Amino acid sequence: MRLVFKRVRLVDHSMDRRGTLVVEGGQIREIYFDEQVDENSRGPALCIDCSGTNWVLMPAFMDLHAHFRDPGFPEKETLESASLAAAAGGFGTVVCMANTRPVIDNLDLAQHLHRRSARLGLIDLYPVLSLTRGMEGKDASHLEALNPETVQDTVRLLSEDGKDVADENTLRRAFRAARRLHVPVSYHCDWGGSEAEAAKAAGEARSVWSRIEENRATERVLALARGAGIHIHIAHVSTKEALDLVREAKSTNEADQHRAPHTGGFHVTCEVTPHHLALTEETAEHLGAESCGRVNPPLRTAKDISALIEGIQDGTVDAIATDHAPHTESDKAKGAPGFIGLETAFAVSYTTLVAGNHCSLQKLSALMSYKPSHILGLKDRGFLAPWARADLVLIDPDAAWTAGKEDFHSRSRNSPFIGQNLKGKVLLTLHGGNIVWSRLPALPV
Repeated sequence: MRLVFKRVRLVDHSMDRRGTLVVEGGQIREIYFDEQVDENSRGPALCIDCSGTNWVLMPAFMDLHAHFRDPGFPEKETLESASLAAAAGGFGTVVCMANTRPVIDNLDLAQHLHRRSARLGLIDLYPVLSLTRGMEGKDASHLEALNPETVQDTVRLLSEDGKDVADENTLRRAFRAARRLHVPVSYHCDWGGSEAEAAKAAGEARSVWSRIEENRATERVLALARGAGIHIHIAHVSTKEALDLVREAKSTNEADQHRAPHTGGFHVTCEVTPHHLALTEETAEHLGAESCGRVNPPLRTAKDISALIEGIQDGTVDAIATDHAPHTESDKAKGAPGFIGLETAFAVSYTTLVAGNHCSLQKLSALMSYKPSHILGLKDRGFLAPWARADLVLIDPDAAWTAGKEDFHSRSRNSPFIGQNLKGKVLLTLHGGNIVWSRLPALPV
């Protein structure tokens, strides 16, 4: 059946205007801006008439960074619960990290997760492969026997997320494999060498030595990536200094920055998270800096937030990613780092950036859909145009709501935004033209 969104506000990275969009056969079939449209002229259609509302239809979001905890940690999250949380948050494509049990360090396991997700039909899931075998930081040989064509059907990023690889020879070997495979590396920067260790030994606060770790590790990995000639994607940038390093790397490599990812050569992109845009280290102290407020990298200062927002405005920041990291209450109480984020990502980002007058909704769509699609090399989604894949999200940007524990589909509830007033709510999510999540009444899901 055809699905028609009538007189809806259409927003992507390059468009913000009212029109009518028709979905058929899993794709966007037609877009009309001025014409009067009879939604049943080409056969029966389900019509969602948005006349008289400020509802917005956007490309579904794409998350470059989430932890699904599957396999191995069903008490925290499963593929099913995380996928439903993603769909409820407006996501159509998600990259899940490899720090599972067992570690996702082989293509068979990645393909198994990819197939399970396809059968579930809620999102497209692209598991990463770890940079080192078992995420032990010692051996990258598991990447060297892989076939580039086979890998890219399932794996769109490589990452050791949750860890930094200290041994430079091992890291260079992993980077050489990434170059051969034409797969970007998403890198978690938190190895600060002797300077960070000295700060820890001197009893400095986490806010001090973790900043050294992120900054030194970012500097180090950018240099190694340049030498290897790979696409490096810096994960969850949180400090002004680290973002300045990314900006400098981009500016000194301007010619290669215009090359499409997955085509080879040194290329730099980066992401920030909603929680690093919205919350400060004072929030962490209030929640419990060593328990409920703990995240890696830690929440930073208001000056860092201003720098991240400036990076969004000037294009240094390429994407907003959730770093969705579910934990049980007992694990959080013991200091497990991380927050869930799939279901609040849009609202937090919209509240902070768009309602906060820091960027347009078009810019936010670029950060959450269009640019992530380019980083992953997925050319059929992330924008609104005829024949594009119909991964779509319907938003009420005017909806004000307070996040509550009962609102989450994730198995975990470790969100720092519980009790906070947010603006912008997901109403409906389409995946491949199918309604996979909806809060609108009387719609087939």
